[in-house]
Amino acid sequence: MKNYLSLIKFSHTIFAMPFAIIGFFLGIRDTVVSSELAFTHRFSGITMWDKTKEYFQHHAIIFVLVIACMVFARSAAMAFNRYLDRKIDVLNPRTAIREIPAGIITPKNALIFTIVCSIAFIICTYFINAICFYLSPVALMVVLGYSYTKRFT
Repeated sequence: MKNYLSLIKFSHTIFAMPFAIIGFFLGIRDTVVSSELAFTHRFSGITMWDKTKEYFQHHAIIFVLVIACMVFARSAAMAFNRYLDRKIDVLNPRTAIREIPAGIITPKNALIFTIVCSIAFIICTYFINAICFYLSPVALMVVLGYSYTKRFT
């Protein structure tokens, strides 16, 4: 586990986390305003407290899913990048000590890790909403495609 966390530089994932959190709160900003109006009324015996509790439980679950999506997408992208760069990394003394060139993690296992993280990302998007799920392959193409586009600079 430690080797895979090092492969994907998990500490950098923590530093990128504020962007996912900001995106989440920007995404729910409009729903908070419309939900406040609904809280002022009673619907079929449901109290304001019940509705508020349900609202926050729902958004707490979505928050966890957004964080999971960010971690899985970034992990897939980093592992895929290391997988593609393995032949270049072995030639550079600075990068030759990375997990794949050093033989700590095999290229096959790095690719399997990428696939597992990508599938976990797609599963998490399914539980957020339909739009996230349908656009998840596009998001994966962007984060995984970066490893190819950087070769043209």
